[in-house]
Amino acid sequence: MTTNRRRLLLGAAALAACAKSPAPTAPTDAAKAERRWRLATSWPAGFPGLGTGADALATAITRASGGRIVVTVHPGNTLVAPFEVFDAVAAGTVELGHSASYFWRAKSEAAPYFCTVPFGLNAQEMNAWLDGGDGLALWRELYAKFGLVPFPCGNTGVQTAGWSNREIASLADLRGLKMRIAGLGAEVIARLGAVPVNVAGADIFDALKNGTIDASEWLGPHNDLAFGLHRVAKYCYFPGWQEPGPTIELIANQRAFEALPDDLKAILEDGCRAANTAMLAEFTRANAVALATLVDTHGVEFRRLPDPVLAALRAESEVVLEALAARDPFARRVHDAYVAFRTAMRRWHSASEVAYYQASA
Repeated sequence: MTTNRRRLLLGAAALAACAKSPAPTAPTDAAKAERRWRLATSWPAGFPGLGTGADALATAITRASGGRIVVTVHPGNTLVAPFEVFDAVAAGTVELGHSASYFWRAKSEAAPYFCTVPFGLNAQEMNAWLDGGDGLALWRELYAKFGLVPFPCGNTGVQTAGWSNREIASLADLRGLKMRIAGLGAEVIARLGAVPVNVAGADIFDALKNGTIDASEWLGPHNDLAFGLHRVAKYCYFPGWQEPGPTIELIANQRAFEALPDDLKAILEDGCRAANTAMLAEFTRANAVALATLVDTHGVEFRRLPDPVLAALRAESEVVLEALAARDPFARRVHDAYVAFRTAMRRWHSASEVAYYQASA
């Protein structure tokens, strides 16, 4: 049964019960009590799409609750370091965190699947897997071990493959390519002879400018334009095979969340659902605008990766993901559920989304 159908049935049952029940009593003091919750993020203050998305979510929850939960945002490094958000929420240092699950692979090999994996689900498919498939149940089963409750609350959509000062015309051009790339994507390109380099987002511009790296993936036109990457790299390649549909997460301390009255739990969950839709809409619109600016104003060359390069990346991605699943029983469960869902989606989308774009090209 889907989440929306469950809600409709529960709502109908509640209305029927109300018709037979006496008038409601005044809310208890506990239900009226104001809660001041801290939301730690992995993003800089005002970071387009992600940082601003956290701000908007906090405002929406505070407003919808009538001030019964007042959520204050703490950007990365103001209260908690960006890569310590998971531990801070689990420990109760803060009540909420806004981040991405692929940062927590050291906690579980399965964690990246709930954000994005190379050649994985796109944003539309991730929403379907998490909302109507096995995704959310598996995600919550995993995070419960750490005292956390996760909610999907945003997506950037398909990203770009990255910026490069070296032309990538064949597989040979990947050999020795020094590229800033994180996570599973780094393992994939290393298998093809490239050299992954760990560079913080704020340092990408300088690293490209001074030749410390030859290439870098980041997000997409919206954020890349804001970072000025077009001023220090000649080419921008697509598609974003390494991050096809990154889901952003809100994580709540389980004890704090379970102590909430049911209506406040619903406000938190519904706020995340609205934020999930809003962020994808923002990135879709803003990336289109930024792409036009990069091409028409700055003369950036956007190039599709050659088919042999994409085929090799896809083959190596499957090897990396299979090896990941083999190392951990829970990761195996998640991997198998994810791949089965991806297969079903690709079969359908070949006759819907892909066929439509081909027909209208």
